[in-house]
Amino acid sequence: MIPSILPTYSRAPLSFVKGEGSWLIEADGSRYLDLGAGIAVNVLGHANPALVDALTHQAQTLWHVSNLYNIPQQQALADRLVEATFADTVFFTNSGTEACELAVKMARKYWYEKGQPERTEIITFDGSFHGRSSAGIAAAGSEKMVKGFGPLLPGFVHLPFGDHDALRAATTQTTAAILIEPVQGEGGIRVVPDQCLKGLRDLCDTHGILLIFDEVQCGMGRTGKLFAHEWAGVTPDIMMVAKGIGGGFPLGAVLATEAAASGMVAGTHGSTYGGNPLACAVGCAVMDIVATDAFLDGVNRRAGLLRQKLEGLVASHPQVFESVRGAGLMLGLKCRALNSDVVKAGYAAHVLTVPAADNVVRLLPPLNITEDEIAEAIARLDKAASALDQANT
Repeated sequence: MIPSILPTYSRAPLSFVKGEGSWLIEADGSRYLDLGAGIAVNVLGHANPALVDALTHQAQTLWHVSNLYNIPQQQALADRLVEATFADTVFFTNSGTEACELAVKMARKYWYEKGQPERTEIITFDGSFHGRSSAGIAAAGSEKMVKGFGPLLPGFVHLPFGDHDALRAATTQTTAAILIEPVQGEGGIRVVPDQCLKGLRDLCDTHGILLIFDEVQCGMGRTGKLFAHEWAGVTPDIMMVAKGIGGGFPLGAVLATEAAASGMVAGTHGSTYGGNPLACAVGCAVMDIVATDAFLDGVNRRAGLLRQKLEGLVASHPQVFESVRGAGLMLGLKCRALNSDVVKAGYAAHVLTVPAADNVVRLLPPLNITEDEIAEAIARLDKAASALDQANT
């Protein structure tokens, strides 16, 4: 008999009733150090007082009115994002998946309005993840994502990760945009080198193509800049944001230049819940903290410490781990043991991590994790790895 919750998840045998900062707590009081942060969502940890205050205050005044009316909290957050980024305009969604849908529509509408409706193809890359909508899975193109869900939305060209010759060959008069994650998350914490992002920007400028960055997972301070592409000194035309922007409350956004968004006029897109007062009040509170130089400097210090200690962990357990990869507090342990076994061993050691492709375990802790908690994380990961070492001897 099918369970009351559709069985599309392979869930861990854990159930949490409370969260405090970097910790999750079960009903019996067992405490787990959370290095997953809801898959890069809880950037300020669990039950952060500033976010609780923002949500509570807004909940006592107004929850929802729809986008038939002006929403002051939405305007405030849009202004903050425009001020802090390349963007001229913002559309708010509830998730990264919805942000992907709009990014695709926006790119194609741009060319339609320019009198080139044949320019619909969007170039994407192996290992990518852009959500689980029809457009998102078609963009990713992996068998795991698309098998059984055909016919797929057409118009996506899938290229090998890092193949510059294939990219140049695939760029044609029907290319509308290039869509890429500056750091692949689900794909195994694969960082696109700065020079490659610069090369993509140059290629797009040469051919008049739109450049779309998916910063759903790597954005909002995760790499030590507000957005990961800032390290390369380039900007996109369109950017997808979600996860960390709401600090745990469902919120996403599409940021765009005025030119890229020029085709999106009244009636071309909409959302019932997108940009509601609750979400945007929390988003403003997140920006108040994360979008500051002092906070981002702290992320970089903690990231350096964590990476240094992870390198030592890898050296201590060469049968379990192969290397450390990633940027900022978006790190991956490339495993020699099965990454699923490493995650399960972590459960026994009361530390939570997230699996990814390429046999990688993701470490995506709250951005305000403390140095003491980093030390505790390494101790618990060491305990998990030692258990695997012992099991294999």
